[in-house]
Amino acid sequence: MGIISFAAAGAAAPCLAEPTHSGSMLESCIPCHGLDGIARDAEVPNLAGQNEAYLLNQLHAFHQGRRAHKEMLYMSRKMTDADMQALAAYFASLPPR
Repeated sequence: MGIISFAAAGAAAPCLAEPTHSGSMLESCIPCHGLDGIARDAEVPNLAGQNEAYLLNQLHAFHQGRRAHKEMLYMSRKMTDADMQALAAYFASLPPR
């Protein structure tokens, strides 16, 4: 769960030592969904405080092509199950707005 300890460090720009693990996956999510899980664009869903199982199921669906969304299919293509679990746990742990 390195991704959660990363978030606890603050909202500063991420500096990640392992670019091929969950941290870099979070870094990829930030431009659209925000580090705080609050999207800056009305077309993008907020992830903060969402149910962890729901988020994980949606990531699996994007990854497997069962849920159609061009950007999310692309973003999830190299995610491992551990990446998806860490991301779901991270965004679920954030306070919703």
